[in-house]
Amino acid sequence: MSVLQFLQAPQGSLSIGSGNAAELWRYVYAPATPADESPRPYAHPVYSIDGDLLSNWRPNDHRWHHGLSFTLTAVNGVNFWGGPSHRPEDNYQWREDHGVQKHLEWLIRTPEKLVEKLTWHRSADTAAAMLNEERTLTTRWEEEGWSLGWQTRLHNPGPEDLTCHNYHSLGGLAGSHYTGLQFRGARGLLDEHGDEQIRMLGESGATDPNILHGQKANWLEWYGQVDGTLRRTKLRFDSLDGPIPWFTRQDNPVVAFPPHRETAWVISAGDTVELNHRITFSRS
Repeated sequence: MSVLQFLQAPQGSLSIGSGNAAELWRYVYAPATPADESPRPYAHPVYSIDGDLLSNWRPNDHRWHHGLSFTLTAVNGVNFWGGPSHRPEDNYQWREDHGVQKHLEWLIRTPEKLVEKLTWHRSADTAAAMLNEERTLTTRWEEEGWSLGWQTRLHNPGPEDLTCHNYHSLGGLAGSHYTGLQFRGARGLLDEHGDEQIRMLGESGATDPNILHGQKANWLEWYGQVDGTLRRTKLRFDSLDGPIPWFTRQDNPVVAFPPHRETAWVISAGDTVELNHRITFSRS
């Protein structure tokens, strides 16, 4: 494989590609997305090793899905996911509760490894940070493809415990446990059209999306096909911390790495938690 390098990219972003100037992925660390989409850094576009677009940014069904991004659905009532917030008493409503993640500085900035400091705030004009984050993004060549490691260390500076909810754990919306690192795939990536080789596959051997959704496992795979070139591609999602209750959608292809499902996830005042993920993009 060729050497990784930075490519020319728009202001507020970094583009990582190969020696022949083929882009693999772009990291937008200073986004200009609307406040009600809970602005946060994201990776988009994300390409296969053959140059096929695999990610989707601001799709018309959920415009707050931003390619590949790490966020939490609700932290002490603040919506860091984007879009309308769900409450059991009145369902989904647009509310003035959207948080924002802010890039502070680079600790390491090489094509192979990015280490970034961020802060999470109740709103763009709130000075105090609810969370401090150190994020490490690692790009590697793999057999027949490449991988992106996404490690995050979240620190609660206090003085209050932070209660993290998804809309399943809040009650009233069973199965809606999306939170954590989310990948929104290109539209039609998992459109089966009668082809058994285009599918999801879980560690248990299950391929039924209804079974895989919420099933605890270490990994999940997508076997897809890209519009236009009709090339086959495989995406493998690995939770490097152990089994998690995967969140999956096939029609509007989404996978999320939730750190919790049925109950709240609490980050105590002064504590630091770490989450480790890897996505591998390879030929199928």
